Amino acid sequence: MTTQTIETDIIIIGAGPVGLFAVFEAGLLKLRCHLIDILPQPGGQLTEIYPKKPIYDIPGCPSILAGDLVKNLLQQIDPFHPGFTLSERAESIERQADGRWLVTTQRGIRHLAPVIFIAAGLGSFEPRKPPIGNIAQFEDHGVEYFVRNPEMYQGQRVVIAGGGDSALDWTIYLANVAKEITLIHRRTEFRGALDSVEKVQHLVEKGRVRLITNAQITGLQGNEKLESLTVLHDTEGESQLPADHFVPLFGLTPKLGPIADWGLGVDKNAITVNTLDYSTNVPGIFAIGDINTYPGKLKLILCGFHEATLACQAAFNIVHPDKKLSFKYTTVTGIEGL
Repeated sequence: MTTQTIETDIIIIGAGPVGLFAVFEAGLLKLRCHLIDILPQPGGQLTEIYPKKPIYDIPGCPSILAGDLVKNLLQQIDPFHPGFTLSERAESIERQADGRWLVTTQRGIRHLAPVIFIAAGLGSFEPRKPPIGNIAQFEDHGVEYFVRNPEMYQGQRVVIAGGGDSALDWTIYLANVAKEITLIHRRTEFRGALDSVEKVQHLVEKGRVRLITNAQITGLQGNEKLESLTVLHDTEGESQLPADHFVPLFGLTPKLGPIADWGLGVDKNAITVNTLDYSTNVPGIFAIGDINTYPGKLKLILCGFHEATLACQAAFNIVHPDKKLSFKYTTVTGIEGL
């Protein structure tokens, strides 16, 4: 049986916000895009990890939920009819005789284009799990490493562990949702924003959050579902804490995955790029968003949008080497064509 090959102008590896916005900028230049993502839906971390978390640094949006930003980006690129290969990991790339790139997924789906944009965010990432022997037994039965749907904690006893921004932010948010909310941290000092620390302390004073510091979770108990936790305090020893949900938020461990074997310049799990157009050391391959690195790099969505815009300008010259690119404002051209 012959495997179908999907042909396009730009293959975008990663369907997070930066990859999605690249479709828009490419569409303005009449360039077709096809996106590949290991997740089952577009949006990357915004959809998978914190869809209901507000984002404050998107220009023109004083506050927007992560999931709503993805919804808006999908609406913005809809006129350009991008293709999607979801629940698939880009496994290999191979330069063809005509100069185009062949990208094949782990299930053998083939994609062919003269340009590749790598917009894979953190790459393949896994949550950092606490060293609790039976934690796997309770995953999806009371243990969650991401807060995907805050409403599921309505009326529940929730224990969050961690000392960073995610732990603090979700403690604040779920204080208005959960029946009981407990935050446990191994130290007395937190790594998160001072404003968030002050908000948590205020909720503790009001009796809406229980805060346990200098302690960690060492055991989980329950039959088919989580029922209680073992808390080990540095000075007070062990105690049992009833709980319906345990959410350890210790961050993510990023891994480049197969991308690391593609001959790209890499520095500390990030792809090095030329800030002229965010090209890599391999002609025809660009890296945009959190996956790349360069002097002064800031891992912000709006910076990724800028990188995608310049990369699309350079991609046009590769796709259409015989045409002259004439930049025009969308206020003049609209989005239907230049």
